[in-house]
Amino acid sequence: MKLTPLNDRVLVKRLESEEKTAGGLFIPDTAKEKPSKGEVIAVGPGKIAENGKAIAMTVKSGNLVLFNKYAGTEIKLDGVDHLVMREDDILAIIG
Repeated sequence: MKLTPLNDRVLVKRLESEEKTAGGLFIPDTAKEKPSKGEVIAVGPGKIAENGKAIAMTVKSGNLVLFNKYAGTEIKLDGVDHLVMREDDILAIIG
């Protein structure tokens, strides 16, 4: 399924969290936190300013990003969990 975000929205696929701690202990699924790191899959065209001009998006498809823990709306595409969020919810681009 193809999904194209509107305006300043971004489609992000969460990256899997670590299964072990640094000390080698395995973390059970019930104790895992949702990862706040993901890969940008698709971006919208950008926000429209009050003067009518388009403001380009900073992130691009393929970027690895950090985002707020509770950011976005969870959706499932082709059996894979994704998030649709505003570009403002993205904290940083990795790399």
